[in-house]
Amino acid sequence: MKPSGLLIVALFASAMCPEILRADPIRRAERLETLAIDAETGFSVDRYELKAGTYYRWRIATDGRDTYTILAQELFANSWIDKVTMEDVEMRVSGLHALTFEDESEVDLWFVPLRIGIYTYTAEGLEALGFTGEVMVK
Repeated sequence: MKPSGLLIVALFASAMCPEILRADPIRRAERLETLAIDAETGFSVDRYELKAGTYYRWRIATDGRDTYTILAQELFANSWIDKVTMEDVEMRVSGLHALTFEDESEVDLWFVPLRIGIYTYTAEGLEALGFTGEVMVK
């Protein structure tokens, strides 16, 4: 019997960070407050507190008035990214660098943070206008 890809990822991730052993990615993801991006006011949420090893669903929604590239490289690098969904499209990715929005849209990121730390997220080029936030993983 061939091992499932999820089992292999979980075993690999657990070797990197024991907190993943507490995660159960098969169960329902904990929904984070939606990060709404507005050209006039910036990010609707500037701080999230997460637990390492917990499965999350993070919705990011944009107003479509500008092009936004959301950067969170350290968070993405220190998380197991399960999938990214937009409308009826589901994408399985092996890594994630950024999310770019050109129109009004919503994207869901399904992930498990693996390492404790404080990680920033920004809208590239708009940091000085308040498009910054942080994710604290405990």
